[in-house]
Amino acid sequence: MSRSDQLWQEQIEADVEASLADMSTIAVVGLSPRPERDSHRVSRYMQEHGYRIIPINPAAAGTKILDERVYRTVAEAQAAQPNLVIDTVNVFRRSVDTEQPIADAIDAAELGVRTVWLQLGIVNRVGLEAARRAGLRAVEDRCLMVEHRRLASTDRVR
Repeated sequence: MSRSDQLWQEQIEADVEASLADMSTIAVVGLSPRPERDSHRVSRYMQEHGYRIIPINPAAAGTKILDERVYRTVAEAQAAQPNLVIDTVNVFRRSVDTEQPIADAIDAAELGVRTVWLQLGIVNRVGLEAARRAGLRAVEDRCLMVEHRRLASTDRVR
């Protein structure tokens, strides 16, 4: 592993820990209404552990998933609920389809987004470097549920 790659991985680990320490409301881009899908299972787990889930899925907009109204975009969710502070944008999209969710997270930073998180198997170093330059934490190729379980035993997360 190159020094650059090692530093990248170290920053991801630091961002995982910092994000989970202060996360409370998670916009889930690509949240499926199907319970057998990873996006649904991970989001349900986080919801069961006290996190608020805001579903983002254009195909299901206007319906409910996990008892929460579904929105087309993070911006639409924020506009519909002006007092809503989304601190994390969790992305369940193929790597090639992450540019827009990352850009949306960067745009939403002024309203409270602090972290953009790409789930296990999803990578976009260029996009996440842009997110970091914009002041966001950036995580890729990590499962939010797995990381929560790992850190829950340390009392650093709820």
